[in-house]
Amino acid sequence: MKYFLFLFYALFPLFVWAQVENPSVSPSATYYMRNEKGEEETDVITYDSKAEDTKLLDAPVRIVFQANPSIPDDYSSDVHYTWTITNTNTPDATPIIRNEEEFELMFYESGYYKVQLRAIFYGIGGVEDYEFPHEDEGEDPRLINFSIDTSMLEFPNGISPNGDGKNDELKPKDGFKGIVSFRATIFNRWGQRLYSWNDVHGSWDGKVNGKAVKDGVYFLNVSAKGSDGMNYNIKKAINVISGYTNEENDNNDSTEE
Repeated sequence: MKYFLFLFYALFPLFVWAQVENPSVSPSATYYMRNEKGEEETDVITYDSKAEDTKLLDAPVRIVFQANPSIPDDYSSDVHYTWTITNTNTPDATPIIRNEEEFELMFYESGYYKVQLRAIFYGIGGVEDYEFPHEDEGEDPRLINFSIDTSMLEFPNGISPNGDGKNDELKPKDGFKGIVSFRATIFNRWGQRLYSWNDVHGSWDGKVNGKAVKDGVYFLNVSAKGSDGMNYNIKKAINVISGYTNEENDNNDSTEE
């Protein structure tokens, strides 16, 4: 019995130490971006996402970062956070450093992004501290990975605004992506500006002040910039053919490149 009590009192501190809850963080990133239809898409990327499952995003994209701390009762709410955000495609660039528990950023550049969070937790009274991740205890660093795609932008050669649901509006071809600034203008053959729009998700319906233009050749000027630094300066003739119908011309793609 004495031997049992000796072992109990000898091992009890170790048992208690093993049950001590250490503070930690579980960072997440909630992104908000628009798809080709102009609809907002959102989802959450967590710190345990694997590299092979890295989420591919389209710029411009707004991302809200949250530390999601776990703080035991014997620690205060005073926590020092260090977020390091690096675009590994541009290793010479200065990393983004933030110190808030929660914040948001807009991303306009393509690349593979690595986000790491470290935190220092202070005990009650500020006399003790605990750094997470704690290498001596084998804690894994908290990483978030995501990629922002390169850009693409093309326009068709014309439109057929006849209400048949195909090529009724002049807009970027399907598959456009990564356009962070945009302006398009339509001119007539005499150089008069007829219409312009500043949103890549916008379009021209072949009308001016609500009235359909005559069939003929018009001119499109586009000035845009991609997430990968690509500058798009598109100048091309646009054929407006309201008499064109898809039923009669299923095999005729004269309004498409």
